[in-house]
Amino acid sequence: MPLIGVGDVDLHYESHGSGEAVLLVHGLGSSGADWAFQVPALAPHWRVIAPDLRGSGQSAKPAGPYSVAGFAEDLWRLLDVLGIERAHLVGFSLGGAVALEMALQQPGRVQRLVSINSLPSYRVDHWRKWLEVHLQLAAVRWLGLPRTARGVAARLFPNDWQAPMRERVATVVGSNPVPAYLDSVRALVGWCALSRMQQLRAPWLMLAAEHDYTPLAEKRAYAARLGAEFVVIRGSRHGTPFDAIHATNACLQAFLSGMALPAAEQLQADGPERSPQHAPTLP
Repeated sequence: MPLIGVGDVDLHYESHGSGEAVLLVHGLGSSGADWAFQVPALAPHWRVIAPDLRGSGQSAKPAGPYSVAGFAEDLWRLLDVLGIERAHLVGFSLGGAVALEMALQQPGRVQRLVSINSLPSYRVDHWRKWLEVHLQLAAVRWLGLPRTARGVAARLFPNDWQAPMRERVATVVGSNPVPAYLDSVRALVGWCALSRMQQLRAPWLMLAAEHDYTPLAEKRAYAARLGAEFVVIRGSRHGTPFDAIHATNACLQAFLSGMALPAAEQLQADGPERSPQHAPTLP
């Protein structure tokens, strides 16, 4: 799809299928192509919109600062331009925060909300979190983004059979312009939705990888406190849409349809026999 003007920025997006809209929001330093393994599973039933956030992918990369609220406003403007009044929202990592922010900005327009390996608060309220953030920023400045991205990719996809995913993440994240990437990191740091959660109307599913960066206990506590359904994908790391394709798709298809979620024993990361042998591209 071409770039489309929304407010002060041009956004790139892909659209597949027809019916009720499902907006897929990608993670930090990536693009709508994050969802290449989900689009074929969802497009037969819904109209799937996969945009690139400002500063990412093929979208424009204006000077910062960026913000989670600004990302959300961009995407609402995109849906307005496309003539979409209501949508299901699905976000991964940074995209989960953006999707939640969208649901709080315009709660009446959201049908269902899914966040994958994402939190409702990224406050730096502990010295360990402060250290993690500053080490991440320092790594990009001192080592360069390509080298930092290779380290991230190796952590996300450590197994031999995951080499295509490892290479893709290293290439895509490593190719980001450093200013836009750092502006996106800073957008997430300190963002918090906790004081506004009473505004959320949509049913909410939190998908959590067993081996994500943040502890399961923290996510489970948020889900219990805020009334979200909570599902764990066993064996998965942070890149769940890539390393647990079948479990992710099964959960999305069930939840967006208003059906019962798959049994816990069915939700696990893909092994070598089910792991893709090629890097994802949207159809």
